[in-house]
Amino acid sequence: MSQTEAIAINEINDKEALYHGARGAAIRILSRFERSDSYVDKLLDAEFRLGGLNPQDKALLTELVNGVIRWQAKLDWVLTGFYHGEFEKCLTPVKNAMRVALYQVLFLAKIPHFAAINESVEVIKRIKGEKSAGIVNGVLRNVLRNINAIRYPRKEDDINWYFSVMYSHPRWMVKRWVERFGEQQTEELLKANIQRPMLTVRTNRLVAEAAFVNEWLAAHDIPRQQSQLSEDSFEVSSLRDIIATELFTQGMVSIQDASATMAARLAQAKPGNTVFDLCAAPGGKSFVLAEMMNNKGSILALDKYEQKLRFVEKDAKRLGIDIVKTAVGDATSFSHEQQADIVLTDVPCSGFGTLAKKPEIKWRRELKDIEQLTKTQDAILHNAASLVKKGGVLLYSTCSIEPEENYIRIEKFLQQNPNFQLDDAANYLPNDVCKDGYMQTFPHSHNTDGAFAARLIKIS
Repeated sequence: MSQTEAIAINEINDKEALYHGARGAAIRILSRFERSDSYVDKLLDAEFRLGGLNPQDKALLTELVNGVIRWQAKLDWVLTGFYHGEFEKCLTPVKNAMRVALYQVLFLAKIPHFAAINESVEVIKRIKGEKSAGIVNGVLRNVLRNINAIRYPRKEDDINWYFSVMYSHPRWMVKRWVERFGEQQTEELLKANIQRPMLTVRTNRLVAEAAFVNEWLAAHDIPRQQSQLSEDSFEVSSLRDIIATELFTQGMVSIQDASATMAARLAQAKPGNTVFDLCAAPGGKSFVLAEMMNNKGSILALDKYEQKLRFVEKDAKRLGIDIVKTAVGDATSFSHEQQADIVLTDVPCSGFGTLAKKPEIKWRRELKDIEQLTKTQDAILHNAASLVKKGGVLLYSTCSIEPEENYIRIEKFLQQNPNFQLDDAANYLPNDVCKDGYMQTFPHSHNTDGAFAARLIKIS
């Protein structure tokens, strides 16, 4: 190791020492998140790889980071009311120290208020000095003294502002949904989005039975409930007790939301089929098709990024699937000398159906992003159409609940491509996830991610 590298590592270690502990790490991660375009799960994974946190601290860190991001609008409303000056303009670590403490005060009943506040004050004292620490302490103590007198927006004054603060979503998003779904349905959707999400393990039919997975979870005292959409899937509150066990390492289960499973099953893959999965990573839908095909046939899993395909290859091996082959390529321009029985396009989308699992999306996306994404979605659909053999299936899917990304894209595609027709999803999936020929799930209606899928048949 060179002297320069040693100095750099020491500087990193010194900085980490200033933020030691779960609460300090949460403040550091939230500050990095705010100043970059990094994903929260990547920042957490990087923190865990550093070591130094026991399982309880890792759980608390995950709870604090996701909780603050999930409830940021409500936390900021409260803090803005008690902060002298413009809260948004205060130093990023100071702002996040107050958010972390207030989240514990408002939402984590088992943590003493004084402990939550003191930890944030001490972190800021180490990194920003006594003056900043005094501000954090003063604001939080004032909040605590007036906790039962905090005034929030009134529903009768401005329903969009009320929903935005009380359920912590951007106001533009709330307004958009109220106009489309009405007040009651929007409120139920917002409530679903701010819940701590359940995670879903799906049985790998190639090597296990759902009954065995259920019995294994019961034998290991892991609370679970069967998905209302998939008899092979079970919802659990945490994966920490699963991913290191033989249930996962021996490929008996995958981690996949039931809505994604339903979308993939709409392809109705059969043994011997040829499949192109044009936006494959991380591979979940390819694996569902491989299981439906009984690991017979061929699946080409395409992605723009080689590093993502390594995870697809690794997971396929874990699951005992050998018909999935990977290739680097762009779904908007990929070509092949052969046409496929099934072309799957799980297109890049806003991700607005996954806000419970990925709360950062609601603060990172803007309305203009949807318009830009639809251009990519159209380009992928257009290219995919040329890859489907006559009588074959073009499957389009998103993890979005936005009509511009979903049925509007399909309607436009069918107008421009009369040699394709919509095959009613209700022919293959439960009626309660189907409408107007499409599959569409909502978090508040189906206890899953919000997702969309359309099955198109090439008739000539």
